Amino acid sequence: MKKKISFVSLDSSLARWLSEKIRISAPDTPAAKELLEGLTDLMEGAANSLMLELGEGEILAPASDTICCGDLSIDLRLRKVVRSGAEIALTPKEFDILYFLARNRGEVFTKEQIYQAVWENDYLLDDSNIMAFIRKLRKKIEPNPDAPEYILTIWGIGYKFNDKV
Repeated sequence: MKKKISFVSLDSSLARWLSEKIRISAPDTPAAKELLEGLTDLMEGAANSLMLELGEGEILAPASDTICCGDLSIDLRLRKVVRSGAEIALTPKEFDILYFLARNRGEVFTKEQIYQAVWENDYLLDDSNIMAFIRKLRKKIEPNPDAPEYILTIWGIGYKFNDKV
């Protein structure tokens, strides 16, 4: 079988980010350790390039457009949210905010970062506006909006989607 080889150039910030992600959340496998060592060699100048190969016979399944977190299911393609089997009606912006936060589970975002990710053009940043969207989202998706388990407030910073559900 003919093999196609692709070349991807990494900048130092992406290499550092990838190394950190591998350290924190990669499976404990020899391949993950080798990849981390290879990235370290690249960043320290001990190597100029790194070649990756997918194991023989392994095929990566296409990434799903559906995110499942506990009883919550978020389908990007259908723009549909279901909790415990019941569909939840969301406005387009509510859906976009929810999908953005869920897709980046565990990462903390400021209100401004959420605006930049969800609004396509420049939007007048108004803290109370994003807070209102989060409050409405919680009323719709949370079993108990006063004790949220999906969208968490990180005081003084912003919001994150709980990575423990």
